[in-house]
Amino acid sequence: MRNVTGSDRRAADLQPVLTGELLELRPLRPDDFDELFAVAHDPLIWEQHPARDRGEEGPFRLFFREALESGGALVALDRRNGRIIGSSRYHRETAANDGEIEIGWTFLARAYWGGRYNGEMKRLMLQHAFRFFERVVFVIGPQNVRSQRAVEKIGGRRIGPRFDANGRESLVYQINREAACAR
Repeated sequence: MRNVTGSDRRAADLQPVLTGELLELRPLRPDDFDELFAVAHDPLIWEQHPARDRGEEGPFRLFFREALESGGALVALDRRNGRIIGSSRYHRETAANDGEIEIGWTFLARAYWGGRYNGEMKRLMLQHAFRFFERVVFVIGPQNVRSQRAVEKIGGRRIGPRFDANGRESLVYQINREAACAR
């Protein structure tokens, strides 16, 4: 296993092109808005999410702008037809967590629910992240049981709660590089 230094982490490519059997992940671009909003407009995607209004145009525009500005947003394309089916994002919190990166803000069109596509998306993102980081965390709303189960399915272990600046609780799941490599 490769020893990763702080300079390697700072140079980590958070918007790679990752290709699997079912999908391709590539950096989010401004011209992806219409196609991604068409996917996100489905209210059932957000029914367990803390931001239940994210499928509406105004809140989604803010989400999309923040994704572009994040420097870590990826769009998911179905390899069979090249259509956008969802997105996800890498996020680095602080230097205090130098060996850690977050994967989150993930959503997929309902036609792609059921595990295969989400599993491949997370596998590709984890493999890439573990080139630079020892730990990957997922921060999930307590009511978002669907996402909690999906992360547990790929080996995520719940390590406790986290509270944001407004006092809103989230559940934190973690996957360590060593544990992932042993699977």
